[in-house]
Amino acid sequence: MSDDEIKSFPEKKRMFYPPRKFVEQANLRDPSVYSRATSEEGWEIFWEDFAKDLEWIVPWEKFIDTSNIPFYKFFVGGRINVSYNCIDRHLETKRNKAAIIWEGEPEGETRVLTYQDLYREVSKFANVLKSLGVGKGDRVAIYLPMIPELPIAMLACARIGAVHSVVFAGFSSQALAARIDDAKAKILITCDGYYRRGKIIDQKARADEALKHLKEAEIDHIIVAKRAENEVVFSEKDLWWHEVVMDSSQKCTVEKMDAEDMHFIIYTSGTTGKPKGVVHTVGGYLVYAYATTKTIFDLKENDIYWCTADIGWITGHTYIVYGPLSNGATILMYEGAPDTPHKGRFWEIIEKHHVTIFYTAPTAIRLFMKWGEKYLENYDLKSLRLLGSVGEPINPEAWWWYHNNIGGGNCPIVDTWWQTETGGAVITPLPSLTPLKPGSATKPFPGIFVDVFNEKGEPTKPGERGYLVIKRPWPGMLRTLFKDPERYVSTYWSRYGKEIYFSGDAAKKDEDGYIWVIGRVDDAIKVAGHRLSTMEIESAVLEVKNVAEAAVVTRPHEIKGNEIVIYVTPKEGVEADEEMGKKVILHIREAIGAIATPGLVVFTSDLPKTRSGKIMRRILRAIASKDEIGDLSTLANPEIVETLDNSVKRGVSGVIIAG
Repeated sequence: MSDDEIKSFPEKKRMFYPPRKFVEQANLRDPSVYSRATSEEGWEIFWEDFAKDLEWIVPWEKFIDTSNIPFYKFFVGGRINVSYNCIDRHLETKRNKAAIIWEGEPEGETRVLTYQDLYREVSKFANVLKSLGVGKGDRVAIYLPMIPELPIAMLACARIGAVHSVVFAGFSSQALAARIDDAKAKILITCDGYYRRGKIIDQKARADEALKHLKEAEIDHIIVAKRAENEVVFSEKDLWWHEVVMDSSQKCTVEKMDAEDMHFIIYTSGTTGKPKGVVHTVGGYLVYAYATTKTIFDLKENDIYWCTADIGWITGHTYIVYGPLSNGATILMYEGAPDTPHKGRFWEIIEKHHVTIFYTAPTAIRLFMKWGEKYLENYDLKSLRLLGSVGEPINPEAWWWYHNNIGGGNCPIVDTWWQTETGGAVITPLPSLTPLKPGSATKPFPGIFVDVFNEKGEPTKPGERGYLVIKRPWPGMLRTLFKDPERYVSTYWSRYGKEIYFSGDAAKKDEDGYIWVIGRVDDAIKVAGHRLSTMEIESAVLEVKNVAEAAVVTRPHEIKGNEIVIYVTPKEGVEADEEMGKKVILHIREAIGAIATPGLVVFTSDLPKTRSGKIMRRILRAIASKDEIGDLSTLANPEIVETLDNSVKRGVSGVIIAG
């Protein structure tokens, strides 16, 4: 099929085939990889071939141990070091290659660390940790923004066998304290401050406040990186990073880690209950991060790879630090917000550094859509050859906007579905092999067995909604929840038995076997006894002309039990009115049915979001229900909450224009 024939189809119905030039130059071009990786005889070979690309101190004796389901073990008997595989093994051929290109939020601030630089800085900091009594198995809490010291600290922990727990820099003091307590960390690494939307965030003050709330852990030392040079208060426990590394040795012997030793703990940010400390181990996680990064992003020697996630989340762990660096890639890190000092900041960075691979979230893409194409006009994005999407299902309109306006109509988009618990992408296209359907994450990564089950544990028919499950273990999977194995079993391995991983997401399969992720099962809402998906409703709203973002919540209703409330952000320059509200309501009725008709549509210039771009639906639910709003400390834009709250209080039903 020619490119012209493909482009003649209606945008939301046609499939996108990778350009011939991309396919001809791709690293992976053999479609039999799917059948080989899922065959009984080929499954282990598939994963072991990737493992053989890495350097093992002691080779593994057995690929998988299934003697204690669901507590699986991979690469049994093998010994390896993550830091060595991300740095040392590249020094012979990539010593002077850029490992990290860092851009600060203030324009003009750039740092470049070669692999030799990274080796030196990681070794020095690892020796500092050892001098402070940190050893194999000890937990280290890292509360840093997107500065190079963050991956350096992570790799230093991995070098000496310490377990890092990275806490997103935008989290509150209370959230940090809870994670330090649970992990029983003995060292905290933070900074004086950092830049966010032109302001300096006093990170050291937040860290100090967290220590006041500790109940179980006892922090021995706080290492403070100097970033913003704001005034900070020091205690006898505080140490400046730049001072402690000054006389530290530039060589540090790596710890020989068992493949199943704990690598890191990362806490999921559930809306209710105690955060879950997801445990990832050394061998299987590294193999999975290495394999998926290499194949999904088609990495080449000269690529400049930019994942816009924060390293505080699992996306940053796997696809900024461990996956790309184990492949010897050049990664780009950016400290700040996409609209500071102007709304063309991302495109300016892409042009400046000739970024070739760009991996971002649908939330960001819809934000760019809202701002409009005028912010793209002054920048050359022709260096881009591959785009990616991560974090939530991407709606078809956003997919095509991304494809046409950022990718110039030529870049494949790898729309990836995965979780903190999976360690890396599970459902994803291979960019040279998989025809793309906008809105679908397509098919499972080779070697992964995914299905959609109904309540009885049977595979659903095409088009039927069900539960997304994984039917066989995989190397990158979590091994347990920290200090809570019972919760591990009950959360992930109980609905369909101990051999079926329950993802907690709803999905559908189509007639071609493509998987369409709908959203969290616990995001489902009940209206008049009918169970509806908030993600499905939001996707319908996003199909309405001039809508940039949407968030669906419910509020109590005396007859229905609950009624739907939709918050809508129009595209930049569009004035929302009653007529636009009617179009939103009409389209929902057409796309989903009358049962999904909202009781209230609220138009707003912005939605309350965390610094990572996550919409805080808890706050929107509280506003709609006129309840106590609660903590706003993690918000990037707390000012919008008062505007929305006042507007909703003035209205009862219908369409409200906030502000």
